[in-house]
Amino acid sequence: MPFLIRLVVAWAINAAALWVADALFDGVTINGWAAFLIGSAVLGIANALIKPVLAILTLPLIIVTLGLFYLLINIAMVALAEWIAPNFSIDGFWSYVGAVIVVWAVNWLGHEVLERSGVEA
Repeated sequence: MPFLIRLVVAWAINAAALWVADALFDGVTINGWAAFLIGSAVLGIANALIKPVLAILTLPLIIVTLGLFYLLINIAMVALAEWIAPNFSIDGFWSYVGAVIVVWAVNWLGHEVLERSGVEA
């Protein structure tokens, strides 16, 4: 699959993930399409560029905490998207945890569907 199409598909999956998190949790508030599009773009860019660097730099912490620190890195990526996107707000630590789990699950499901349909994501 060409790079641009993969990028758009990943962006759409992230937007869907944020929509599901917004629907499931009272502490997650995303108003308007611009908030979804900007939030999912920031989340995608942060996950592609910043998260791997943070994971390498904090690898000892990730190992010592048996991967729990990786959850905090994911929360930081969602917090960055919240900070940059307009009309995007998450209230409370457990809302962040829920949003991260939903984003992970929707991304996993989206990529599984694409893989099973014969499309490489």
